[in-house]
Amino acid sequence: MIYHLITPETWATYESQPAYSNPSLDTEGFIHCSRQEQIEGVLERFFEGVTALQLLHIDESQLTSPLRYEAVPDAPDTFPHVFGPINREAIVAVTWVRGESS
Repeated sequence: MIYHLITPETWATYESQPAYSNPSLDTEGFIHCSRQEQIEGVLERFFEGVTALQLLHIDESQLTSPLRYEAVPDAPDTFPHVFGPINREAIVAVTWVRGESS
């Protein structure tokens, strides 16, 4: 399982769509994801002050876009990157991390 942090407003836009995309797909060529043990660090580093966040639970075995684990600057381990939209079938759960039901 891999994970992707998302605002509830963004998720509401994609929830009924056949695939989820992210601006990073256009700017960097992939969608940033995390392994479970990386979520807390990502929250601290990139989402400070964000009060409402959800977590997409993504079953990588159901992805139709390529998945690669890659090194990132200033991090000791690799992170999962999805090189294309995340098909809806691969998103097996959406949970609250901060906000409404966390």
